Amino acid sequence: MKRSNTRRRLARAVAFTVATVCMAVVTASPAYAAPTPEPNPTDRLNTILGNATTWLVGILAAVATLFLTVGGVRYVMAGGDPGEIEKAKGAFKSAGIGYALAALAPIVVAILKGILGI
Repeated sequence: MKRSNTRRRLARAVAFTVATVCMAVVTASPAYAAPTPEPNPTDRLNTILGNATTWLVGILAAVATLFLTVGGVRYVMAGGDPGEIEKAKGAFKSAGIGYALAALAPIVVAILKGILGI
């Protein structure tokens, strides 16, 4: 019985020591880290605007391609029906507007940067 108490005490002491060391390492680590320099807000805004421009152009081009595909399918499937041909032409016009907006998006962002002085 005495031997099992000694083992329990030893196990508790080891567990307590390990827990204490782990807590000391976890809580003290950030205190010794080198401070990170604050990023320049202008650089951050340039990055955000650049990423937004890329996404905007991609999404606009994808939607315009979808409209172009729908217009082509409608035109092929029209079979001479004037109503369906007009719907296909409308889809082609929408695709053209979408591609124009995708091409103009970087210019609009450049104008916005000029206004903001970035």
